[in-house]
Amino acid sequence: MLEVLRRVIQEVNSARNLDAALATMVRRIRKAMHTDVCSFYLFDKETQELVLMETIGLHSQAVGHVSLRVGEGLVGLVAEREEPLNLEDAPSHPRFRYFEATGEERYSSFLGVPIIHQRRMLGVLVVQQGEKRRYDEEDEAFLITMGAQLAGVLAHALATGSLSRPALPGGQALFTGVAASPGMAIGEVVVVAPLADLDSVPDLIPTDVEYEIVRLKEAIERVREEIRAAGERLANRISAQELALFEVYQQMLSEAALSQEVEKRIREGQWAPGALADVVRRHVQYLERVDDDYLRERAADVRDLGRRVLAHLQEETPQVPDTFPESTILVGDEISVATLGEVPRERLAGLVSVRGSSTSHVAIVARAMGVPTVLGMVDLPLPRLSGAEVVLDGHRGRLFVRPSDELKTRYESLIAEEAALVEVLEHEQDLPSETPDGHVMPLMVNTGLAIDTTVSLRKRISGVGLYRTEVPFMIAERFPSEQEQARLYRDQLESFAPLPVVMRTLDIGGDKDLPYFPIDEANPFLGWRGIRVTLDHPEVLMVQLRAMLRAAQGLDNMQILLPMVTNVDEVDDALRLLDRAIRELAEEGIVSPRPKVGVMLEVPATLYQLDALAERADFFSVGSNDLTQYLLAVDRNNPRVASLYDACHPAVLSAMARLAEESARLKKPISVCGELAGDPAGALLLMGMGFDSLSMNAPSLPRVRAAIRRVSLDAAKVLVSEILALNTPAAVRSHLFTRLSEWQLAHLLPPRD
Repeated sequence: MLEVLRRVIQEVNSARNLDAALATMVRRIRKAMHTDVCSFYLFDKETQELVLMETIGLHSQAVGHVSLRVGEGLVGLVAEREEPLNLEDAPSHPRFRYFEATGEERYSSFLGVPIIHQRRMLGVLVVQQGEKRRYDEEDEAFLITMGAQLAGVLAHALATGSLSRPALPGGQALFTGVAASPGMAIGEVVVVAPLADLDSVPDLIPTDVEYEIVRLKEAIERVREEIRAAGERLANRISAQELALFEVYQQMLSEAALSQEVEKRIREGQWAPGALADVVRRHVQYLERVDDDYLRERAADVRDLGRRVLAHLQEETPQVPDTFPESTILVGDEISVATLGEVPRERLAGLVSVRGSSTSHVAIVARAMGVPTVLGMVDLPLPRLSGAEVVLDGHRGRLFVRPSDELKTRYESLIAEEAALVEVLEHEQDLPSETPDGHVMPLMVNTGLAIDTTVSLRKRISGVGLYRTEVPFMIAERFPSEQEQARLYRDQLESFAPLPVVMRTLDIGGDKDLPYFPIDEANPFLGWRGIRVTLDHPEVLMVQLRAMLRAAQGLDNMQILLPMVTNVDEVDDALRLLDRAIRELAEEGIVSPRPKVGVMLEVPATLYQLDALAERADFFSVGSNDLTQYLLAVDRNNPRVASLYDACHPAVLSAMARLAEESARLKKPISVCGELAGDPAGALLLMGMGFDSLSMNAPSLPRVRAAIRRVSLDAAKVLVSEILALNTPAAVRSHLFTRLSEWQLAHLLPPRD
């Protein structure tokens, strides 16, 4: 059954339109399950009805004409409950309803499964049998799997506009991912195709067909030369049988094979990379379906050849175009900062990526630039999005493809309101961050890029609460030398002097890899990251500590922060290395006083070791992002569970309140440098809990300052006591919205549904 399943999925994915995909699926399912009927009902959100869209076994004239409400009949019952229904004698079920147009009175057995995409019910998949039959567990599992596969196909069809039936007006589609940088934008998609990725090449109509054919032939010839040269180099080192594979490659590249088919596709109206991708995918899918083992293995060869030819085609094709729409939404499988730099800033309205996380380099840059960004959008049909109009919501991690006029109008209004608010708040950014009852709440910034070190910023903050030293490491092609690091750190320290700058030691691992120091782990967030990496590589940490100490000469505004601390031994080991670095520099004639050293509280274990840590550390800094994901066992960068990640979870807020209380008892300064600090409602809670300072990305400062200047410390403390009595994240957020509305501050929060 697994082999049958694999082949059905391949055929469905290779279908060029939704109708073909549906027809293929119902026919293949009926054959695989040896049943009489297979039908698909599409859910129309507007009319709240299920419409028969495809069938094999029922009357074909019923397609598009038979519809039923959710809850009506057995199909409606499956949609209502959103769970499978398996009946041996369907007509005897109290919810059975007969539809004369379908001719289904002949069938006794019924198995229906809901089709759900990202918690949204899209339709129902049904099989039926004439004689009484109890579909077994394997049958049920097979149909559920096919339903999950069809959910992806439908989502793609919605996005590409191919599902433009009356049931779904306009073909509007919604995709969700991880919100990485706040803000909203309306614009036109420009797809960035990664090098040699056949599945991500966008469809484009060629402006010069003959030119496309010429460059295709040139690319194929260059690959033939590469393979010929490789074969000659290996002639004396591999067997004749293995050498014959190079001849097979040459045959595949011959005029009669690949070139001719791709040329035909170009003449049909597809540019060379897209035509190549189409032909290679078709060959691969065919080869993977055949029964012959040898031919199945050749699928990998065809795919490899396709990638080689595509790489040469892309050498002369810019990854991004020369001209951009006025409001460009850059979309790609994985967008690099280098690609980001190729788009004129005034035209870059937003970013969307299939891969990436909220702490990736591109996300950090996007936040610094104030560009709305959503990452981890796994279901995007990249090749079909080029040129599509979209609405991007960076607050909630949403992308609306081909939005309705009503939705566009709503977001145009929200974007205008947000711009007006920014302008209003700008006028009070040089005023102190002080509550109406006189409590000063120091606001600091998180930095890591040159773009963050602006003179105007220095006048508005109390210092840098988190300087991410790993960002320069991520840009480099090797570990920066001590001198290079010292220059970078000196620039940062001088830019903000005499304000304090908290420099976090190298925090890589998890979702932050260095290209020259890859860490490949099954579960990176519970693996080798932060202080664990640098203590295992003391030579790396020593160079960094020495560079920091050199950079701080004569400024006296540097503090050091240790990330991902789990136990006291790690702090002791790091402090020993710091003392050694101070001694080594003294031997070189550079006298460096020992800076203040802090510990990041982001692993739940540290909550229970505060007394011991306080004996060693000068201050604490809570990394609320990681603390939240570890407390809730949720990878915040996984779009499938991202909705469970919530810094307003009662357990997280209770832990934060306890940390503030314990730090006060231990007389240790404590700050927060996670996203919760940059949320106006979150900032009020943290202030009420007793945190000494808040550090956030620069674009968050205006809203947080505005909230603090309008709410007294006493009111914030009352708010904390009310919130800690609540039991669910939804109740917490609802209460926060109510209170901020009463204080006439709801406009500072992200837009609500």
